Amino acid sequence: MHLHPSRPKGRGSGALILRWTARIVLAISVILLAWVGWVIIQGRFYQASVTEYLKEQRKLPQRPAGPIEAELVEGQTLGRMDIPRLGLSVAIFQGTKSKTLRIGAGHIEGTAIPGEAGNSGIAAHRDTFFRPLENIRTNDEIQIETARGFSHYQVDSIKIVAPDDIEVLAPTTESGVTLVTCYPFYFVGAAPNRFIVHAHKTPAL
Repeated sequence: MHLHPSRPKGRGSGALILRWTARIVLAISVILLAWVGWVIIQGRFYQASVTEYLKEQRKLPQRPAGPIEAELVEGQTLGRMDIPRLGLSVAIFQGTKSKTLRIGAGHIEGTAIPGEAGNSGIAAHRDTFFRPLENIRTNDEIQIETARGFSHYQVDSIKIVAPDDIEVLAPTTESGVTLVTCYPFYFVGAAPNRFIVHAHKTPAL
């Protein structure tokens, strides 16, 4: 008679569960990587197309007055922003919905149109387009290109505020730009604060 050692109960099912768990984790990882890759490719495509779009727009007759926000639609191309010292260059679109912020920076509804008179609010994600802002300094130059031309700004303040502090976006008599992103930059999950950069418009060179 041959005796066989008894197999501990549950070992087979446990190994099966582990194998399937590993497969599921691998599948999820592949899907997430594919999604991130698609978002990056999509963002780069839009960034590259904006420069040509603005050049073409400048060839068209311009209205005497600036654009009216009521005429703008979510995702509409408004311009491009560059901060030379940081190597930051990002397209600016109308609105701040998730789809818009995946492809660039968004103009905050209710604030001045980028490049126009007043306080223009521009937001972007801290882990994508606005990550370089962690190294911004006062007196840094900000350039905004629109269909009407170029505007230049100089950073005069950097601060951290609560999410409900909307005073930073209040209308101003001087022309300026206020950049908004979540803070801390490397916080996991929904960040508790907002990182605010304000710059005033400088005379054209």
